[in-house]
Amino acid sequence: MLQLLQYGSSDDDQDSDTGSKTEDITSHLKPLGPGKTITTLQNKMQVCLAPNVVPTGAVETLRHIDATTKEVMHNPKFEELFAPEVGPENPFQTRQQRAHKNMLSGFVEQAHISDFQFENQRRTFHSYGYALDPTVGETSVETTHFVGATEAAKEADGKTVFESTKERPSDKRKRNKNDNPSDIEGFLGPWGGYVDEKRVMKPSDEEAVELEEILAKRQKRGKQVDDKPLEEKTVLHIKDAVDYQGRSFLHAPQDVGVNLRSDSPPERCFLPKTQIHTWQGHTKGISTIRWFPKTAHLLLSCSMDCRVKLWEVYNERRCIRTYYGHRQAVRDVCFNNAGTQFLSAAYDRYIKLWDTETGECVSRFTSRKIPYCAKFHPDEDKQHLFVAGTSDKKIICWDVRSGEIVQEYDRHLGAVNTITFVDENRRFVTTSDDKSLRVWEWDIPVDMKYIADPTMHSMPAVTPSPNQKWLACQSMDNKIVIFSALNRFKMNRKKTFSGHMVAGYACTLDFSPDMSYLVSGDADGKCYIWDWKTTKLYKKWKAHDSVCIGVLWHPHEPSKLVTAGWDGLIKYWD
Repeated sequence: MLQLLQYGSSDDDQDSDTGSKTEDITSHLKPLGPGKTITTLQNKMQVCLAPNVVPTGAVETLRHIDATTKEVMHNPKFEELFAPEVGPENPFQTRQQRAHKNMLSGFVEQAHISDFQFENQRRTFHSYGYALDPTVGETSVETTHFVGATEAAKEADGKTVFESTKERPSDKRKRNKNDNPSDIEGFLGPWGGYVDEKRVMKPSDEEAVELEEILAKRQKRGKQVDDKPLEEKTVLHIKDAVDYQGRSFLHAPQDVGVNLRSDSPPERCFLPKTQIHTWQGHTKGISTIRWFPKTAHLLLSCSMDCRVKLWEVYNERRCIRTYYGHRQAVRDVCFNNAGTQFLSAAYDRYIKLWDTETGECVSRFTSRKIPYCAKFHPDEDKQHLFVAGTSDKKIICWDVRSGEIVQEYDRHLGAVNTITFVDENRRFVTTSDDKSLRVWEWDIPVDMKYIADPTMHSMPAVTPSPNQKWLACQSMDNKIVIFSALNRFKMNRKKTFSGHMVAGYACTLDFSPDMSYLVSGDADGKCYIWDWKTTKLYKKWKAHDSVCIGVLWHPHEPSKLVTAGWDGLIKYWD
């Protein structure tokens, strides 16, 4: 430490005598002399730890300024202001990343422009496609420079959206007006459209043909020829269309030992034992069989051979008439209340209304979708209306008199399989491939009840009981489930009938007229009869070689039963 104190500075060349030095060294031990202070002593005793050194290399005299500083406290030189940034350069940056920028897309210099003028030009560009060129100076000569649609700018004299332009033809269209709230039917209010407005744009005939061709090419198929309905014809197979009194075959026989006009069912029903007749005539499988209403002295059958046939049930049991009129398999048939007309629904997408007696086709209906079931409304005053369940998930109601669709019930999520009227025909129940059961009020296109359960399966065949209290539904898990048809439409868990095999087939089922038995076909061609009260299986027998698709119990006979199969036969059992 003493040596350091002795050391003055490197350029201290003059030698001062050592006597004064030693005096300086020990001066802090002596009492202070006159006129001396502590600070003078301290100044004498300061240690110089950074002696002046002459540099050997070049001296960097620039003071570097951080690029992010907002304020500079000294007056920098030109070289300092424009010196490159200090520090290692990132070798991985692209040229674009290296560029000097203050926002993502580049360097924006602040310019002063009134908000109104900026918004004016922006909106003009958005609406008309042109705006003033912002790079032009303020002189009046140059203000004609535009960017964007320069032609449109010339036409509109460079007017902006805030200046009035010429009216276009569609600017002042006349509206339909009716603001009178007392006019309930014709009130338009703010919803009145324009006078010449087209709400639905359809392609012209030529355009439609072109579009059809394009679609045909896309789907790699030929041009679609519109399916004209087949020419209907009919054949009467019996010699005498009328009997000796001039009555047609629609007149129920009275000499068969059974009162076919009675409203009361047989008192007690029995199980059929033997086959008493076979009706042959269909060349392919049968899809549906129906009794003639009330009397059941005739049987109507439709088949996959595109034909509908009418059979005698009593006397000679002949085939009375065949109705030809469909290109593809007939799926369902349904009589009106009197039996004078019936509907046939087929896979050629047509529903046809036939005269039962003469065999002529009265009218045709199509919605361009496959009808799976068709039903006349059972009320006497609504015999001109029928409903059909189609493959596009709708139930469509047609008026026979006008041929128009009068109502559409569109709530199902799958093709509609059955329609059943309940509750004195005020409501109807529909089942569908969406595994649900929906209940509708007549003429109200929103379902009043929706029954769907994760355990439920599709139910393609439904039959109401003779007392109208129950609905028997053929479920695709090889069961028959029973729903109450009165108000709750609750499933009766205690009554399920099983033992048969129907999965995948819409085998119909029926009640005996006294409601003591339930009968159903199955996929193996067997016929099953259960006791209604106990749900016990009473009898089963092989009825057909192929699927037994339809069974009907005669409404006036205690033990007569008709079965129809995919072998093309209709069999009568007693």
